[in-house]
Amino acid sequence: MELLTPGYGLIFWQIVVFLLLFFLLAKMAWKPILSSLKEREASIQNSLDSAERAKDEMAALKADNEKLLKEAREERDKILRDARDAANRLHDQAQTDAKKAADKMIEDAKSVIQTEKQAALRDVKAQVAMFSLEVAEKLIKKNLEKDKDQKDLVDRFINDLKIN
Repeated sequence: MELLTPGYGLIFWQIVVFLLLFFLLAKMAWKPILSSLKEREASIQNSLDSAERAKDEMAALKADNEKLLKEAREERDKILRDARDAANRLHDQAQTDAKKAADKMIEDAKSVIQTEKQAALRDVKAQVAMFSLEVAEKLIKKNLEKDKDQKDLVDRFINDLKIN
């Protein structure tokens, strides 16, 4: 059983080496290890803070982008509404102008037709008068070829003059 229980000398030297190593590590290694751990902790905290700031900035940018997108959509809708209104106004104006032009053309055509009608009536009257005169002349020549007929006609004119 001696193999299972260590000797007192061995335990003493192990405690001395352990304490020596403990003091040596405390003086030389723990301060740099602790300072590097603190630096690492600080850099991790700074990274987390930077990530949080970046997240907040991204949220703000996203909100700004959404606001700009909403404004752009509203502006687009307004422009489209204005364009539709302008097109409707132009369409209405074109219809009104076309109707006015058509009415003017109809009035001008009626005026031209009336003028042409009056000119045609004058021509017809002139031709009827010419034909009437020619017919009357032929009838009078035929009727007045005889002297007696001429004398009767003159007498009738004289009698008519006396009556009036």
